[in-house]
Amino acid sequence: MSSNFLRFLKMGRSSKDKRDIYYRLAKEEGWRARSAFKLLQIDEEFDIFKDVTRVVDLCAAPGSWSQVLSRKLTKDGTAGGDVKIVAVDLQAMAPLPGVIQIQGDITKRSTAEQIISEFSGQQAQLVVCDGAPDVTGLHDLDEYIQAQLLLAALNITTHVLAPGGTFVAKIFRGKDVTLLYSQLKVFFSRVTVAKPRSSRNSSIESFVVCEDYRPPEGYVPNMTNPLLDHQYSDLDQLSGPNRVLVPFLACGDLSGYDADLTYPLQLSEGAEYEYRPPNQPPINPPYQDAVEKKRTDQLAKPGGDCPTTPDAAVSLSASDVDRTAALSLQEPAGAEGDG
Repeated sequence: MSSNFLRFLKMGRSSKDKRDIYYRLAKEEGWRARSAFKLLQIDEEFDIFKDVTRVVDLCAAPGSWSQVLSRKLTKDGTAGGDVKIVAVDLQAMAPLPGVIQIQGDITKRSTAEQIISEFSGQQAQLVVCDGAPDVTGLHDLDEYIQAQLLLAALNITTHVLAPGGTFVAKIFRGKDVTLLYSQLKVFFSRVTVAKPRSSRNSSIESFVVCEDYRPPEGYVPNMTNPLLDHQYSDLDQLSGPNRVLVPFLACGDLSGYDADLTYPLQLSEGAEYEYRPPNQPPINPPYQDAVEKKRTDQLAKPGGDCPTTPDAAVSLSASDVDRTAALSLQEPAGAEGDG
């Protein structure tokens, strides 16, 4: 294999470590995705893990938030005791110590019932959701789809969350976000919008931290018609007490790393940079066949730039796997504005 190709391969592997400090730190600290820092920074500000023993992580794959819950709530990340963590996602997720996995649909009542059964008939004290759609680039449409995902998460939360509990979820702050705030205020005494330090300033992503769950008197959770139907032709017409104003709070160490900046590979003097592969490659990703086909086509190309020796083939395969695995550490496209 040529030295130029090796140099190119090394540069490609380390470039994202320079551009995204939290992506790099996630690998160094053993997190499955950089989003782990967002939940950690939200907890630093709101103390959402205090006295919590029953937690649900919705849209959990690839599992970074479940990882945080496992490390923070269980002893050395092992199952046992009174703490129970249930992770729910349509996709398969690699196992985590102390985490019960349910591969199910959060819009189905059967999923809510399965969660309750895992808690031996009790309800959760905390529900978190870091789910986001694959964006189209059409901001109004993306914000609408994300809002529907948040409402689906809120809907199943009304089935499984105990009174006084907390709900944390990703939100895209758009023009008509007031409608979402008003719906959340129906169910929770305190609603705050949090922007963790690890979430890029260039992204419309934030997180709603909803505390003290208090559903309306007589409200019965229903998967068919989950929420009060607010019909507003123009949210700008709302004023006074009819317009819900939700506090906005930056959280995390504001003097720490900035998610929008590029940092050198050597972060501190005497600490030599070492490239680390992603901690948990995705399980059966939909793009796996495309990556394999591209690799095969490159190897079969006569006289191409790609090396064709057996050793080179092994190296290229590892590079492709590394790029595939790296996708699992990126935010869902659009969640951070630039993916």
